[in-house]
Amino acid sequence: MNEPEADRPPEQLPTLDDDISEPEEEDSGSGAMSFLDHLEELRWTLAKSFIAFGSACLLIGIFLTKFSDLLRWPYEFAITGRDIEMSGLINTSILGVFSVIFYLLLGGGLALSLPFILYFVARFITPGLNERELGVLRPACFAAFALFMMGAVFSFFVLVPAALRASIIFNEMLGFAPMWTAASYYGMLTWMVLGVGVAFEFPLALLILVFVGILTHAQLVAFRKYSIVLFLCIGAVVTPTTDPVTFLLLAAPMTLLYELAIIGARRLERKMAEDSEVED
Repeated sequence: MNEPEADRPPEQLPTLDDDISEPEEEDSGSGAMSFLDHLEELRWTLAKSFIAFGSACLLIGIFLTKFSDLLRWPYEFAITGRDIEMSGLINTSILGVFSVIFYLLLGGGLALSLPFILYFVARFITPGLNERELGVLRPACFAAFALFMMGAVFSFFVLVPAALRASIIFNEMLGFAPMWTAASYYGMLTWMVLGVGVAFEFPLALLILVFVGILTHAQLVAFRKYSIVLFLCIGAVVTPTTDPVTFLLLAAPMTLLYELAIIGARRLERKMAEDSEVED
């Protein structure tokens, strides 16, 4: 038989100060990550990116001879049909061959692992984005890879052969017999292919700045007349040659990409304005 209410000990009697509501359950499924969790996720992202790059370098190392012959195409194209004495690519230092191997592994490993690295980076930043930002991230990753490959292919098939051909022509003009080392050739090839690939990313960088509100379409249009100077400066950085042919060949597609960035910025601002009106 239950005790009467009055016979209970004082500490068991309910008071007005007691909270008689049901206890709230902890939200264990919120998905929030602490600072240390983010550091751990960043560590795994870097580790997976390094593993992807190392695996790509290992694959290049297995087929090192064939990959080296493939990358010699710009040299073969540049000397074809020229009446000039060329002794082929030579090595003048004891450790020069290891420089060649380094350039082959660096260039090939980065090119092969880039899609995986972009994927890992996208997976890392995705949890902190809203739906609107996620809609921009997916095409941005694809555009980053496509622009890099466009720049690398343009440099390999157009820019590097043109630079080598210009060097041969000026050597003939001055009566010099060029002797190119393998390390200098593969070093120039790696630097120009990767450098131009990265340089071709600038339209995407401009659109991201427009998206976050740092730049506007009007500012890009106003800067158009100064862009050619910027492109020539970029050409001086990413191309180790100093001939005007290489600069102009690089400035032409970058000018076209700048115009495409202006068009993309105008459409992006229009879409952002429409989305803002819908939300209001």
